Amino acid sequence: MSQPEVRGEVAREVHRVVAPAVIGAGLHLDGVRIVGTGPTQSVRITVDLPETEIGSLGTEQLDRVSRAISQALDADDVVPGTYTLEVSSPGATRPLHTPRAFRRARTRLVRLTLNDGKELTGRLNAVSDDDDAAVLTLDIAGKERKVPLSEVKVGKVELEMSRVETAEFDDDDAFPAHGDEA
Repeated sequence: MSQPEVRGEVAREVHRVVAPAVIGAGLHLDGVRIVGTGPTQSVRITVDLPETEIGSLGTEQLDRVSRAISQALDADDVVPGTYTLEVSSPGATRPLHTPRAFRRARTRLVRLTLNDGKELTGRLNAVSDDDDAAVLTLDIAGKERKVPLSEVKVGKVELEMSRVETAEFDDDDAFPAHGDEA
């Protein structure tokens, strides 16, 4: 068996072993990859919130599921040799291709590249429940636009940087003015 085939088989076994831990944590197992060989081998597991939730996976959730995954892998020795375990979320900048990925991006500003090369940018308000013929509902400059997912080559979340309008502090001395010594 070739090295890629062995890694593929190990990844399937890792998926089988860690899926109950991820599901038990109320999360979605997004993917498993085995990279490298020997002492530089890494087991990369990607987890995400369920598609019905809006928001980002918190570090506390990620820590808890990482411990549960580690325990599951220790209990069922499916990865030969030594390895580094890496557990992460897909991240806000991942490409959006599937209905699930678009559902996770609801309420976010997204940029779509359509199959014809045109681009659309708008707030993703909804994704239909029909995965076979999913339709995205965008708010573009205050107007609703429906885009069949079949017409989308790729989507991407546009990161928005919010600025703080006002701040309130309980203690005026907590943050000295510029030039003052603390």
